[in-house]
Amino acid sequence: MALLLDVRGLTVELPSAAGWVRPVNDVSFRLGPGESLGLVGESGCGKTMLSLALLGLLPPGARRGGEAWLGVDGERKNLIALAGRELTAMRGRDVAMVFQEPMTALNPVLRIGAQVEEAIRVHAPSLGAVEVERRAREALERARVPDPELCSRQYPHQLSGGLRQRAMIAMALAAGPRLLIADEPTTALDVTVQKQILELLGRLRRELGLALLFITHDLGVVAQIAERVAVMYAGRIVEEGPATEVLLRPRHPYTEGLLRASPQLRRQKLEPIPGAVPQLEALPPGCAFEPRCGYRRAECSAAVPELRVATPEHRARCILVE
Repeated sequence: MALLLDVRGLTVELPSAAGWVRPVNDVSFRLGPGESLGLVGESGCGKTMLSLALLGLLPPGARRGGEAWLGVDGERKNLIALAGRELTAMRGRDVAMVFQEPMTALNPVLRIGAQVEEAIRVHAPSLGAVEVERRAREALERARVPDPELCSRQYPHQLSGGLRQRAMIAMALAAGPRLLIADEPTTALDVTVQKQILELLGRLRRELGLALLFITHDLGVVAQIAERVAVMYAGRIVEEGPATEVLLRPRHPYTEGLLRASPQLRRQKLEPIPGAVPQLEALPPGCAFEPRCGYRRAECSAAVPELRVATPEHRARCILVE
């Protein structure tokens, strides 16, 4: 299968009082055209920072390392090496992002139509006003906004949470990207609207041939939207494989803990993972999950485990994997 995105050893470093810390530490994964990858983990594990690194939207003072090769129209670009106009041209046209909080991501003083049109004008400045307006209306229709004409004249505060999220999706898709990053797009939505947004993303992925990087902490959502799953902990990917295999036969103790702590259809007592996520300034010398792990051994604290092959498509960063 041809690769759309090939991330190799991606690292993000941030300055702190204790020195440089790595919220994203040597992360590698691949994503093909039309494929969906769910990136899962607790808050603070580095999921959002990873996506911002791909788009060059890191906070001031941050450093990026590694490679992230994007192949579009027969041309390969290293997203980590892009800067200036090349970086601006890539955002929205090749890679687009649906941000976590639509109420804060949308400009509160601009109408929805104007914000969608802006995403089109940046990449097609020669288009006339009528054509830009038509394309913006098509983007809203593609996002299944019930009344695109009315929605385009409204401000973000006049829309429900579900409609704001659809407007964000319309903005992200307006310039025709090949890779869509969705950062917690169903957070704070009720179950019915959440299902509609997931179905919309799935349909758009199939119809437009989009690759989808779906960031979430909800394993139930991952089961509905992702073909493959990558589980992150303390800045590293600790398990990766087909969604059904990872969710039914997890090979890393952290993934097991996440599944035990997730609500099930049948009534049962939830089992929280003991302890807390370690601070990035004070990571243990070996496996970052070792202080919270029920299977820990002496060698777990000696060195960071490598990703080991459990099956041809399933890997886990644990010494217990044969």
